[in-house]
Amino acid sequence: MGTATAVRGTRDTPAGPFTAVVDAEGYVLASGWTASAEDLLPLIHESLAPTEVVDGDLGPVGEAIDRYHAGDLSAIDAVRVRQRSGEYREHAWDVLRTVPAGAPVTYTGYAEKTGRPAAVRAAAGACAHNAAALFVPCHRVLRTDGSLGGFRWGLPVKRWLLDHESADLRLS
Repeated sequence: MGTATAVRGTRDTPAGPFTAVVDAEGYVLASGWTASAEDLLPLIHESLAPTEVVDGDLGPVGEAIDRYHAGDLSAIDAVRVRQRSGEYREHAWDVLRTVPAGAPVTYTGYAEKTGRPAAVRAAAGACAHNAAALFVPCHRVLRTDGSLGGFRWGLPVKRWLLDHESADLRLS
């Protein structure tokens, strides 16, 4: 079990309320489009689980959330994330952070980027078990036919995110 107190905070965004749980060192432990941290706490690996979660200021994480939703898509890139799982899944989460905004990949392409092209299901599993939505941008992975596939926070949110990221590129 974790030993520190974590802070939870919710921001209003165009895609709906977005909540993050941030540890004492400023790492995102869990995040997603929900108004309740209770939806996020079960996603945190037991070795990272805080002993207490209190309402508070998300600091730079909150600023990054606001900036991203306002159009600064790179604002989330430097936000630190702390997740635990097996070796492949942790590697896959790191790789997912390299997928640029406006350039979604398929699950097959994502598996290839992880260095294991045959591991399509494992790559999809990394998306499904990602606790740090937005900061580890699982919304940027699509089915081979280009359809959205699944998303823990709902397909309307995933569609909004992809449209938001592609609209930014059209303006540049």
